[in-house]
Amino acid sequence: MHGIEFDIRATSHPAPEARRDEIVADPRFGSAFTDHMVTLRWTAERGWHDGKVEALAPFQVHPACAVLHYAQEIFEGMKAYRAPDGNPLLFRPLDNARRFQASATRMAMPQLPLDIFLRAVEHLVEIDRAWIPDGEGSLYLRPFMFADDVFLGVRPSSSYTFCVIASPAGAYFRQGLAPVALWVSQHYSRAGKGGTGAAKCGGNYAGSLAAQAEATGHGCDQVVFLDSAENRWVEELGGMNIFFVMADDAIVTPPLGTILGGITRDSIIRLASDLGHRVEERPYAFDEWQADAAEGRLAETFVCGTAATVVPVGSVHHLSGCFPVGGGEAGPTTMRLREALVAIQQGTGPDPYGWRYALDTSRA
Repeated sequence: MHGIEFDIRATSHPAPEARRDEIVADPRFGSAFTDHMVTLRWTAERGWHDGKVEALAPFQVHPACAVLHYAQEIFEGMKAYRAPDGNPLLFRPLDNARRFQASATRMAMPQLPLDIFLRAVEHLVEIDRAWIPDGEGSLYLRPFMFADDVFLGVRPSSSYTFCVIASPAGAYFRQGLAPVALWVSQHYSRAGKGGTGAAKCGGNYAGSLAAQAEATGHGCDQVVFLDSAENRWVEELGGMNIFFVMADDAIVTPPLGTILGGITRDSIIRLASDLGHRVEERPYAFDEWQADAAEGRLAETFVCGTAATVVPVGSVHHLSGCFPVGGGEAGPTTMRLREALVAIQQGTGPDPYGWRYALDTSRA
C-alpha cells in the first residue's frame, strides 16, 4: 500500500435529487456527470500527492499547458453496476489499472500504483453511488491523466494531473441491441507497428474521427480500420474490438500488437473458450471476411468494448458495395456471450473467474 491519503470534501451543492433521479432513470452515455471527481497530482520532486475527492469542477490550465500542445494524455473506460442487493460492483478494475500503467509507459508518463488507482475509483463510486442506474444501466467511470507542465518544447512533462469522473450510462448505440452497420475505411489507418495503437491515449481516438465521419456519411454506425502496412487485415473499430463467428463454431479475432488489448475482448475470449468455441487470435483479411460471408462460412460478426458491451453487426459497407452478416440479425452466439458477460458484470449470475469486484467501503 502506498501512503496516499485522499482529502474527502463532499459538495455542498449536489444536483437536486429529482434531477439526479431523472438522469439515472434515462441515462444518455457521456452526457451528464455525477457530483464529484477525484484528483491526484504528480511532480518530479514529490511523486504522487494531493489526493482529493471534491465537487466536480472545471480545470484551470495555462495556455502553454503541455497536453494542449504535445498530447501527453491517457485514459481508461470502466463501469460500476448496481448489484441485486443494491451495492456497487466493479468489473476487473485491476486490469484497467494495469492497462493504465502500460499506456503511461508508452506515453512517457509516470505509472500510477495499482492500489492508488483502485482507491481513487472506489472513492468516487462510493460518494456518488446514488448515480448508479438500476437494471441494464451502469455508471461509466473515466480515469484519465494529462501533462500539465507549462512549457513549449518536445519532452516529457515534469508534472501531471490524474482525475476520475463518472457519468450514468445506458445503451451506447441509440438503437440498443439492434445490429449495427460498419464502414470499412480504406483511406485511413488507426495505428502502425511501433505506434501507440496498444495505448489508450486520446490521440488514437482523435485520429479516428475523420474516418468515423466518413462512416457516418455513408449511413453507418461505426468505422472498421485495416492495417497500415498492407491495407488488408482487419484490426479494430474506432473504439471497439471485433469478433467473427464461423459456421463451424470457431471464433476469430485479430491478434494484439497494433490494437488495444480490450478487457471486454479478453473476457469474451475466455467465455467463448469455456462455452466450447475454438478461439483463434489471428490475422483476418477484409477479402476473407467478404468471401466467408458470401459462401456461408461466416455465421456472425460482433463488436465489443466497455461502453458498448457486446453488439451484433448486421451489415458491412465499403467503397465497392456492401454485404450482410448473419442475415442482418443478432446471432445466437453473440447473444449468448453477451448474456453471460452481463450476468457476471451485474451480479445476476455466477462468476467463476473472480472478475466481479465488490466495493470495499472500509477503504473508500
